[in-house]
Order: sequence, then C-alpha cells, then structure tokens
Amino acid sequence: MAAQGTLEKLLIKAYETPNYTDSSVGQFEAFINPAEITLGYEVEYDSAQGSGTTNSRMNFKKIKPGDLSLTFFLDGTGANGQPLDVQQKIEEFHDTTGYNGKIHRSNYLKVTWGTLQVRRCVLKSASIAYKMFQPSGVPIRALITATFADNSDDQTRVAIAQDQSSDLTHERLVRAGDTLPGLCHAIYGDPGYYTRVARVNHLDHFRTLTPGTRLFFPPLAP
Repeated sequence: MAAQGTLEKLLIKAYETPNYTDSSVGQFEAFINPAEITLGYEVEYDSAQGSGTTNSRMNFKKIKPGDLSLTFFLDGTGANGQPLDVQQKIEEFHDTTGYNGKIHRSNYLKVTWGTLQVRRCVLKSASIAYKMFQPSGVPIRALITATFADNSDDQTRVAIAQDQSSDLTHERLVRAGDTLPGLCHAIYGDPGYYTRVARVNHLDHFRTLTPGTRLFFPPLAP
C-alpha cells in the first residue's frame, strides 16, 4: 500500500495458474487512474410460466460472475509532464491481459487499487480508441475501455459463497459428542433425516459416531 499522500496507480497483474499461487508474469499500471469504476452483477432465474397465467415464480438458478469496467486514458503529448509511448503502453496492456501461448488461454488477472477489494478476474472484452496522431501517423492519445469478469478457483469460490442451504450436498467431519440426528437438525432443520444420511454413508451403527469420520449429507429438493 502506498504511503499517505502518495499517488497510487491502479495495477493489473497477470498470472498463469487459476489459483494465483505462481509469481506474476506481467503487469499493467494505469498511466492516469480511471475517473470511474463500474461494477455489474447479474442474477439468473428460471421463470417458466403456464399458459394463460399472468405471472411466474422466479426460481433462483445462479449468480453470474460480476463485471468490472474500466477506462484508461493514455496521453503521449507530454501535456501533464509525463512522457509516454502510447503504442508501447497499449502493447503492455495486451501482453498483460491477453492471450498467453504458454497456457493456451488469456492470463488470470488481479486488479488492485487503494482500498478497492482485490479482484481476481479475466479479460472479457476491450476496445481501443485512438484520439490523436502525429503527422507521421504515430498515435499520441488513446482510450482503452476494458471489461473484466470475476474469476475464482473452486476452493476460493466455495469459501466465499459459504453455501449452507439444505438443497446442496454437505460434508462434515464428526467431532466428539456429535450425533447423526443432531447433525441432520443443524443442516436440514429436521433430525428425522438421519436414516437417509445413515443409508447414504453405509452406517450400520449410526447411534455411535466415530470422531474423525467424514459424513456426506445429500441435498434435499428445494
């Protein structure tokens, strides 16, 4: 984190593994920080509707990965006292966010800036608008408009979601004092499902659970 009073630039770092455990293989630093950040979210529902009805029940399906939209202004005129090769900066953006032949796909990205939560994402789309040129045709001003889609490995995604509803499969490690009806009550809100759970886990003596045993609790229809 930058010291108080120090200008901190928005930074995009590139990685080659989906869990981001490797070292960064490239980065793009904003020449001028974005004046606006747009976060978009979309929830998807099933809205099947019977013939002749006036409304429908919205059955939850999923929350789609969120979008992060940014616009980067590149100025190579020197008007702000900072020299910049606009085309080289655009190539730096491409190298960081674009296709990586080593992994046969685009890089995995982290976007960081100030107190903005670190975003693990991938590039969804980008466009470049060249705004000014030298007489020789060399671009000296450009705008990069980019949209990034949230991306998480399965372990991180599950940890963030912390799904606890009874329509999902749950896994529990038995601790001393646990009982099957008690665990069923905690997960399903009804201890009466213990016979079903015992059958799924092939338990012959479900009244006495061995600490350290891993049990699976099947989903219930919502």
